[in-house]
Amino acid sequence: MNEAGLVANVLWLTESEYPKFDPGKPGLSIAAWAQYVLDNFATVQDAVAVLETDPFTIVTDNVPGQKLLATLHLSLSDATGDSAIVEYINGRPVIHHDRKYQVMTNSPTFEQQLALNEYWKEIGGTVMLPGTNRAADRFARASFYVNAIPKDENPDRALASVFSVIRNVSVPFGISTSDQPNISSTRWRTVADHQRKLYFFESVLTPNVFWVDLKGIDFSPEKGNVKKLDLGPEQSRTFAGDATTNFQEAEPFKFLGLPM
Repeated sequence: MNEAGLVANVLWLTESEYPKFDPGKPGLSIAAWAQYVLDNFATVQDAVAVLETDPFTIVTDNVPGQKLLATLHLSLSDATGDSAIVEYINGRPVIHHDRKYQVMTNSPTFEQQLALNEYWKEIGGTVMLPGTNRAADRFARASFYVNAIPKDENPDRALASVFSVIRNVSVPFGISTSDQPNISSTRWRTVADHQRKLYFFESVLTPNVFWVDLKGIDFSPEKGNVKKLDLGPEQSRTFAGDATTNFQEAEPFKFLGLPM
């Protein structure tokens, strides 16, 4: 989440296929994909207008320490309620841009997720919903519940509703799929309040939800110093409530660079 309230998230998508690197075109490490959007845009519309021109080549590599290629897709949302999903399919960016696109999980591709979800919409979520940890099942549950929860103007009750949906579609801690290493336990959950510019975090290994107030952080370039909130090994350090003042000065984060 950036100072303007734009939120960018990446999730695993096995079907992602990035173009071959072209030395004549700027390259962007997949590790910095979401950060690029947060650093350069204030709204989803602004980001989509640039991303649809295919301005760079996404470059990926194996996940550090594993023989598993990092294949991700990107979701965007902003304070106006606008949303977009960006995927690389057959080497080209495919962008789904619409306020109604409120859910993204993992495989299959977003277009296929929408088609599968139409089946469950016909059945009706009050009758039956798929309950496994498969991404398509979690997509169907999230799509139903995010539209079924009350549209409460009280921000704290709205926050509680959104967290309850995310918990409902989380993969239980300790669950894994041996032949699909990209499907694993949910380790943390986050909710971004675009209007109040609050970013909430919940680790499965700690008992509390805490948040950061972006309005309480000075993002001006002249400040010069970098700060981070150290969550400890496996996000196990315990915070509660407003953790904005717990940021400490630190070295800048080093993104995985382009392979040489």
